[in-house]
Amino acid sequence: MKVSLITLLLLITGAQLSRTQAQTASPAVPTKAEQQVMDLSKAKWTWMADKNVDSLNVLFDEKCVFVHMGGSWGKSQELNVIKSGGIWYKKAAVYSASVNIFGNTAILLNDIDLLAVVDGNEVTHAFMVTEVYLKENGKWKMGSLTFSQLLRPVKMEAPGKQ
Repeated sequence: MKVSLITLLLLITGAQLSRTQAQTASPAVPTKAEQQVMDLSKAKWTWMADKNVDSLNVLFDEKCVFVHMGGSWGKSQELNVIKSGGIWYKKAAVYSASVNIFGNTAILLNDIDLLAVVDGNEVTHAFMVTEVYLKENGKWKMGSLTFSQLLRPVKMEAPGKQ
């Protein structure tokens, strides 16, 4: 009887733990605003790869700041770097994205591998990219873009192996 009772309690506990893990493992459905920010971020990576400075000019707030491995600067320098090819954001493989919205401010985190051409040299790095968006007059504008290098190995396949 004692063994049966202990076995029953262990089964119930195990079932509850499994259910709790399943609930926490399933991603929450993003809100409409969160999805808008994620879609805008995805479009931004495409615009950066295509060197579409006209669309980026609209997205970047006038006071937007950019933090790279080699320094930090403002909107006009970032657009000039992209237009001139000083940095060509060739391909961003996004492995995860999450958004937190606080009033009119959205903070998006992207876990990415970035294949870029920097001063003519092709490089690939793993980054956590922090993007800050501000909602003004019903539109999201980028206020900051920061690249933080991750210590994990690059997941993206090297060019030519794809």
